[in-house]
Amino acid sequence: MNDIKEIIKRSALKAEKWVEDNNYKGYEPFDGLSGVLRPIAFGNLLLERMLLQLVRQSPLNLRPILGIKPLDSTIARGYMAWGYCNMYRVSGEQKYKDKVNLCLEWLMENKSSGYEQYAWGKHFDFASRYGFYRAFEPILIWTALIGHAFLEAYELFKESRYLSVADSLCAWILKLPRSRTSPGFCIGYHGRDDVAHIHNSNLMGAAILARTAKYTGNEEYLAVAREAASYSCSRQLPNGAWFYGEETKNHWIDNFHTGYNLDGLKCYINYSGDKEYEGALKKGFVFYRDNFFEENGRPKYYHDKAYPIDIQCASQSIDTLTNFSQYDETALESALKVAIWTIDNMQGKESYFYYRLYPLGIKAKTPMLHWGQATTYKAMALLLSKLTAQ
Repeated sequence: MNDIKEIIKRSALKAEKWVEDNNYKGYEPFDGLSGVLRPIAFGNLLLERMLLQLVRQSPLNLRPILGIKPLDSTIARGYMAWGYCNMYRVSGEQKYKDKVNLCLEWLMENKSSGYEQYAWGKHFDFASRYGFYRAFEPILIWTALIGHAFLEAYELFKESRYLSVADSLCAWILKLPRSRTSPGFCIGYHGRDDVAHIHNSNLMGAAILARTAKYTGNEEYLAVAREAASYSCSRQLPNGAWFYGEETKNHWIDNFHTGYNLDGLKCYINYSGDKEYEGALKKGFVFYRDNFFEENGRPKYYHDKAYPIDIQCASQSIDTLTNFSQYDETALESALKVAIWTIDNMQGKESYFYYRLYPLGIKAKTPMLHWGQATTYKAMALLLSKLTAQ
């Protein structure tokens, strides 16, 4: 076990150094509208989507020739802070506390402008089937995940300013539109009137509200969290899975969004004390465990299809499996298998993690920042922390 811990630690430290050497800047899968070709799309949503997907799906990194530069990332800073918290638990080194503070201070200084409360979005314009999102427009999933980094630091260091930020972003979440359904309601993905009925953001929203309420005693946070959990759990499929979203166009089942759902629901239950949905949690984890992993530890993208092998699936798999080790005696062993497979197959001599593996041995080696380095660093650090605590 000590040999495996050392392998995981070396991997995490390589990623940590790469991110820091690059000053917390990097590429992202969806940054394709940041280059010189965007004007030829003439502001047309379909053409902008096509351009974005061309850059995203290409095994070759087209960004340097398209003038797309490495950017800051709010979510990457959040994940790095979260990872640093776990590295502090492992080592007790002051430098990790300092790095946590550095990242969280940066996030406090770089919240989305025009909003009273703390909230965060992407550093680039984004076009998708749901419409167009402008850079820095705050979204629920990123704001909730960043909020967990602040609470992780609060629980570790007891600094009240971290809890104040979490309280503030929860107040922003309460202002988001909600669908009115029975049972429960879905929290909106962003601040527009339309609600996308997306489960991962809804459950992560419930999680951060419940986790914050544990320390602030805010009953409204708990009430909204309970309604959000009710919405998503009542729409769990008979086999334990969730579609990405409730609209027909969102009826797919993938690895990392399922991981978000499980982590979010588990966090909600743990911090609210509401045991009503433990059955849904366990059923969902069994589906996840039985459908997203191959025997050698390779994580699949979809429940019924492996490719593309994506670093986000690998990192979230390590995260979720580690989180569920108390629920399932095989989970930690599975997390180790995924971690070792990922290190052997998706972390190159350059120290960073590759973006994707395609059939026929084709590798997309583009060094994504949040979608790759920060998520996997946080996951490796969590696994290392868990192994150290045993």
